[in-house]
Amino acid sequence: MKQHNYIATITWTGNRGSGTDHYKNYERSHRISIDGKAEIEGSSDPAFLGDPSKHNPEELLLASLSSCHMLWYLHFCSVNKIIVEEYVDHATAIMLEEESGKGRFKEVTLNPSVRVKDSTMIAEAIELHQKASEYCFIANSVNFPVLHKPNVASAHPAK
Repeated sequence: MKQHNYIATITWTGNRGSGTDHYKNYERSHRISIDGKAEIEGSSDPAFLGDPSKHNPEELLLASLSSCHMLWYLHFCSVNKIIVEEYVDHATAIMLEEESGKGRFKEVTLNPSVRVKDSTMIAEAIELHQKASEYCFIANSVNFPVLHKPNVASAHPAK
């Protein structure tokens, strides 16, 4: 078994001068740094006093699931001679928050719209979403369902 290691540095940037002396006195802002890559400015969800102009952890988890699925899907299409011309996913997530403040994701739904080169590729292109789901590292690491509602079409009729 291969082991892959990842390193990220998260730096809190939200000290307004008095630290965390009160729940409403500090910003949830932070910086996500990974060597050699653009920094990501993060915060908490606005429902938890976060900055709505910055990415929050829940959105980043959703984006990770969607992009991991897409990358596996494109790989499997490529090796199976399915020519993808366009791929857009409007992924959604449902998170539940308890009265105590604890929360968890209930589910994520990936809604990829895929355009393939010609209509003979549509059936297999739809099937490959299941295989991508089975291989996605992120989806295999979460404890909630990751659903798929793919839409595959072609602008070109079969030749």
